[in-house]
Amino acid sequence: MNIENIEAFVYIHHLGSFNKAAQALFLTQPSVSARIQTLERELGSQLFYREGKHILITENGKQFLPYAQQIMTAYQEIKIKLQQNLAISYEFKIGCAISVSNYLVPDILPLFSEKFPGVKIKITTGHSNIILEKVLNKEVDLGIVRTVTHPNIDNILFHKDPIGLFVPPGHPLLKKGSAAIDEISRFPLIFFDYGSMDWLMITRLFENMKPNIVMEVDSMETAKKLIQKGMGISFLPEHCVRNEFENGLLYRVEITPEVDISIRIDLIYLKGSSNPFLNFFQQISFGKT
Repeated sequence: MNIENIEAFVYIHHLGSFNKAAQALFLTQPSVSARIQTLERELGSQLFYREGKHILITENGKQFLPYAQQIMTAYQEIKIKLQQNLAISYEFKIGCAISVSNYLVPDILPLFSEKFPGVKIKITTGHSNIILEKVLNKEVDLGIVRTVTHPNIDNILFHKDPIGLFVPPGHPLLKKGSAAIDEISRFPLIFFDYGSMDWLMITRLFENMKPNIVMEVDSMETAKKLIQKGMGISFLPEHCVRNEFENGLLYRVEITPEVDISIRIDLIYLKGSSNPFLNFFQQISFGKT
């Protein structure tokens, strides 16, 4: 009997929905349904039935439920125990995009160290494509990068952050509070990270226009300092500008009509690889802890 099928059964009963269980388990609804069908065949009994839009547990399902919960509790206990044993001498290697290393990792690692005391952490930084290569070559156990794709890699959304237009204090656009794209295009622009996916999305905003791009940089810190020096304005992820924004060193200007551009940060790891700490990073995605 597959432990994952029992897990799906417990989640559906707890959440009252196949769809909610699928979201919690990071699966598709058909996958969850298939697991329940397999479990029902193994038990020779129906576990759920529908009443209108509601999913209800059958009498046989109620009888099976306490055993299923005991199995899952025992499984989680031994899993945690083994992870703790592994953590005693384990070195966990993480590859990060530079912006992730600078602005997200310092908030994550204290939580990780508290949960897994004694684990040695090694951080490697670089462009997302370089971290991808390190994951493929098994030089790091986990990558935290801007979205990249590869047939041998699994991706999990870790963080999604809006990209805003940031200007220095006293900039003319601050008087209006908002600006249209054609107006923004006439001001000196500093483009960050040429060739990235969010760079491509931003350039599409200026379709059929000739934006006044005065420089392109590959360093977030450089872009922010250039804005503060009055060299131009720039589209940057909000999490990278939090400190400057809170201290009045940079200001955000709203775009009219409103546009939705955001940077996506993914967890990446080799397909089929065993990572005892992946569940921790999934749980803290979007600040869930």
